[in-house]
Amino acid sequence: MRPAAALGLFLFAAACSSPSSGPAEGAAKPAGLGLTGEVRLITLDPGHFHAALVQKTMLPGISPVVHVYAPEGPELRDHLARIDGFNRRAADPTRWEEQITTGPDFLERLAREKAGNVVVIAGNNARKAAYIEAAVGAGLNVLADKPMAVTPEDYGRLKAAFATARKNGVLLYDIMTERSEIATILQREIVAVPDVIGALDKGTADDPAVVMASVHYFYKVVSGSPLVRPPWFYDTAQQGEGIVDVTTHLVDLVQWECFPGEAIDGPADIALTGARRWTTAVTRDQFRRSTGLADFPDYLRRSVVDGVLRVSSNGEIDYALRGLHVRVSVAWNFETPEGSGDTHFSVIRGSRASAVIRQEKEQGYKPELYVEPARGVPLADLGAALNRAWPFLIRKFPGLTLAEEPGRWRIVIPDAYRIGHEAHFAEVTARFLQYLKEGRLPAWEEPGMLAKYYLTTQALARALAK
Repeated sequence: MRPAAALGLFLFAAACSSPSSGPAEGAAKPAGLGLTGEVRLITLDPGHFHAALVQKTMLPGISPVVHVYAPEGPELRDHLARIDGFNRRAADPTRWEEQITTGPDFLERLAREKAGNVVVIAGNNARKAAYIEAAVGAGLNVLADKPMAVTPEDYGRLKAAFATARKNGVLLYDIMTERSEIATILQREIVAVPDVIGALDKGTADDPAVVMASVHYFYKVVSGSPLVRPPWFYDTAQQGEGIVDVTTHLVDLVQWECFPGEAIDGPADIALTGARRWTTAVTRDQFRRSTGLADFPDYLRRSVVDGVLRVSSNGEIDYALRGLHVRVSVAWNFETPEGSGDTHFSVIRGSRASAVIRQEKEQGYKPELYVEPARGVPLADLGAALNRAWPFLIRKFPGLTLAEEPGRWRIVIPDAYRIGHEAHFAEVTARFLQYLKEGRLPAWEEPGMLAKYYLTTQALARALAK
């Protein structure tokens, strides 16, 4: 295993070592769970590059033989090319053996043949609910890329799928890579220290106490090569609206950081107060660069205005979570500015201080964590509180230092902890492997997933009704 990957798995273990984030005592263990043998992966219709990133690192306990069930086409070829690239790379090459099953009955054959015990699903989101239902119905564990539901109808199917999974003694889990970002892990740690943050501010609908926003790009580099998007990625009927896609990461982080280890009940704990959506313009030339197609396919014509594709890829949700006012928003542009990439902003406000992640030009487009005093709190007093908490933090994360800047403190994060988004997939997979071994998810994970998709799909319904 490469040093960066090993360090990343250490970060995962450190972030999950607190009592609030591990499997809950007394969590039910359905019959048949608790894998003791080798994990055997099945990849189902890999239309998104995240399916390959699950295999970028070989983890102990996973068979090198992976069965792929998919229709013939460019998406399957792109997936296999990425896996082949991992196998051929000079540094720490993988040794995957891909066994391919195609044809119109690939899904039925997957359920019938059960060539493995964990199904990885990352692709066309319009098909995801049916794929999850088929896999858990066949008694197979599922590791699914987000979002697992993109419509209110999908949310209902997801609830039923979790019930089926419990009945069949298998686990259903989504890939939340943002929990593995070191700045976010440290933000969660700081928010949990009342001496530093104080009590969480509730905020108001107009002035939320928690704000998370991210900016993403259609055209970018992945694993050293320009990313080729499937054309359906631009079709919200297949990919899903922006308000139900990347927002799932942000909603997840709000729950994970502000209410760690607590089971969230969507209808009871969440009050949706606002939702809006807007479009990103993509020209024919940009579409060609991104997909390799010379023109927009027929199913996108309804979204083409004056020769420009209008993609409803952006969304904002305002809501209250147990009285805590939150705003999450996601925007998509076409191409990353030179030297940058996807960016993340996050602020969690307390009575004494706010924990803030910034990732702009000032930060060299790397996520940096700041602790900023509330009005009336002297910066020196905040520094003293941080220093009292410091022994605990550096036991978990050796090498951290604290730097005073004008009006704020910065948590200085060693570069060794910055393993990057692609390496986070190994951490999520390692987490899932541990849950498979234990035979259960933490008691708060399933209700948290359902609450997340309850909110995003309800927000979509409200935004569409405007």
